[in-house]
Amino acid sequence: MTNAGQGAVTAAAMPAGTTIVQYTQGDGSQQFVTVPAGEVQAYQIRAPSSLPAGVVMATPTGITSPQQLAEESARKRELRLMKNRYKNREAARECRRRKKEYVKCLETRVAVLEQQNKTLIEELKSLKELYCHKAETE
Repeated sequence: MTNAGQGAVTAAAMPAGTTIVQYTQGDGSQQFVTVPAGEVQAYQIRAPSSLPAGVVMATPTGITSPQQLAEESARKRELRLMKNRYKNREAARECRRRKKEYVKCLETRVAVLEQQNKTLIEELKSLKELYCHKAETE
């Protein structure tokens, strides 16, 4: 392992909290550089089709500390929970709407059946009167 311009470096000689960064140059050679922790910023090299040939663009990917990873994880969890709460609230609203519609349909059906029942009771009474009237005349 070489430290840029300083020769070989061993893990024992590095101060605590030091990060080793590896990068590759265009000629295929690899370099290792020691950097104090917290000063590391990674770049993702890409060559988008909109740039001329031979030109690349570097964008930071952000190597993060365990604390930042924990914060990011907590943030993602909170976003997921908020999304789930929203979906649950919408599902509950839809459930209440369907229940109201179902109850309204049942109430309408009850009203129709009560009306049919009254009609049938009246028809039964008139048939009984007619039957009793016929039985008396015979």
